[in-house]
Amino acid sequence: MRARMLAATTTTAVLGATLSGCVTVHGEDAVVPAIGKGEAARVLDEFTAVNNRSNRTYDPALNATVEAGALGAIDQAGLKARKKASPGGNADMKPLELTDARFLIPEQAGWPKSFVADTASNRGSGGRWHLVFQRADADAKWKAVYLAVLDPEKTPEIVVDEDGHAEPVPTSDGEDLTVGPDEVGKAYARYLQRGDGDFTDGAHTSEWREKRAETAEKPGVRTEWADQGAEPPQFTPFGLRTEDGGALVYFATHHHMKQTVAEGYTPQVKDPYVKALMTGTPKKSLTYVRVSEQAVTVPAKKRGGDITFLSRITGLTTVRAE
Repeated sequence: MRARMLAATTTTAVLGATLSGCVTVHGEDAVVPAIGKGEAARVLDEFTAVNNRSNRTYDPALNATVEAGALGAIDQAGLKARKKASPGGNADMKPLELTDARFLIPEQAGWPKSFVADTASNRGSGGRWHLVFQRADADAKWKAVYLAVLDPEKTPEIVVDEDGHAEPVPTSDGEDLTVGPDEVGKAYARYLQRGDGDFTDGAHTSEWREKRAETAEKPGVRTEWADQGAEPPQFTPFGLRTEDGGALVYFATHHHMKQTVAEGYTPQVKDPYVKALMTGTPKKSLTYVRVSEQAVTVPAKKRGGDITFLSRITGLTTVRAE
């Protein structure tokens, strides 16, 4: 289970734009900036403050008010497990610090609206944190839905216009890409199940498939996998156009791993965090359910090439015992 716990915050933005003499308050039709840079900075500052409070007390309810999507699913499960294992919280927690923020804010029509906070962090080994914030409608709060930790040297340049706005790739409009943003999760699930699709070899693709094959049948236990792309509205992918014509896409997937023991054996669960998320009584099998959040580069169709992973963070959300 991922040890890092996050919480984010929300600030409601009221966006207005004048188009052809008509005022559009909610942005359903007009193409408007998802958020102003000043407010985006306040959202990030509040994210950091709430993150530190919720992680100090292991409070999933507080996290649930400010995180959603894949990030929320992972963090709320982790906080729940740690709260059960350590009811007193974590008084020695090192506060999260996010600095040197750059905001990638697209102009968008309709909902949801999204933006990315690209920041330095005092956690990890120097990777930049990309926090994707979304809100579902004009009355909704901004919530952090994805986190990706990216190597600056491998992160593609995002297309930015003369006004400083990033160019979004509409979720359902990926005709100029090898795979559209709304299909990347499904494509990844198919690849893991069957090996179909164009993905660059690596730890999250070919090597993971090899490890699965090696551990599928072991003395006393059989392991089976099921994968599926995560679907909107809870898990809405988000893409930004890159200067090479492709896209940087953030998306989520579900992964189920079922371990069934041989006759005469009983599944053993010793990890207190796994026990905290478990339902049922382990007699024959355990099914571990994980949510995974990814950031990948998707090439332009005219250039061709493979989808390449830049970041993948996964967390255990539930365990079913039978």
